[in-house]
Amino acid sequence: MGMAERGLPFEIREAVVQVCGRTFWLKDPLRVFLLGAGVPKPLYERYAEESKYKIARHVLGELDGMGEDGRAIQRRIVTELCRLRTAPDDAVPDRDGAVRALRYLKELATAQRLLADQQRSETEQRALEARQRQAALAARAQKMEQLCGVFALMLNGRSDSQQRGYGLEDLLAELFEVHDIPYRRAYRTVAEEVDGLFTFRGVDYLIESRGREAPPTEADIGAFKNRVDKKLRSARGLFVSIATFRPDVVFEFTRGTTSNIVLLDGPDLSLILDGHVSLVDALDRKIQKATEEGLIYFPLSQRFGP
Repeated sequence: MGMAERGLPFEIREAVVQVCGRTFWLKDPLRVFLLGAGVPKPLYERYAEESKYKIARHVLGELDGMGEDGRAIQRRIVTELCRLRTAPDDAVPDRDGAVRALRYLKELATAQRLLADQQRSETEQRALEARQRQAALAARAQKMEQLCGVFALMLNGRSDSQQRGYGLEDLLAELFEVHDIPYRRAYRTVAEEVDGLFTFRGVDYLIESRGREAPPTEADIGAFKNRVDKKLRSARGLFVSIATFRPDVVFEFTRGTTSNIVLLDGPDLSLILDGHVSLVDALDRKIQKATEEGLIYFPLSQRFGP
């Protein structure tokens, strides 16, 4: 049985652990290296607080249980480590010890024929990455389908506006997380309660989520803008309402003034959740319209309708 079927031999495994501990003085370069070799981020983060030696040992152990995908990542780790000529971390205090650990790993790997051929290694890595992308896409599609169902119940159910508001907060948090947009769920400060906050294209946006059946009034929109204005000058706001915004209300609000907020309503959310447009593309288009034309309310149906 070859290494492809049984994983790393004990000697190689321990040599890898020693190299990870000796050649990476800081954890961040080790993290970058392991993720670059294909180690899933959640797996690494599970042991991120451990020492470098323990991180390496735990990661290799977890990869044993991932079948051929895990063994392919193990081979990739060995191959990439053996390509190093010296310690990749300039902060390493014992560079001689690091080089000796690398040399010993290369000797073991060469003796046991574990150094993957360059073309084979790259082919395996591409195949692994393709499988990971497909799995991520499938998981995302399944989650979006679930969120779409939750939103439909929210629209057709008999819950009161407060319950819908809380439900909308949770739905938005999960929607942003599915699209890998940094998001902070609802929180309370000394002065106010914030429905959510996210960072997009380097800018922080406060969230206002409304589950009421009645469309937001000019006073509602103005109150949210005032809250955003009290934050740092670079901050913006996203007002999300299940009810559709009334064009005449938006017109009166924006007449003769500039704004730092954009509006997203139930029909917009439906298009996103139904898969007609991604959340990223939806935000890009709305922000572009607000920036270039002063349109804080741009219905997505005008661009991405079914």
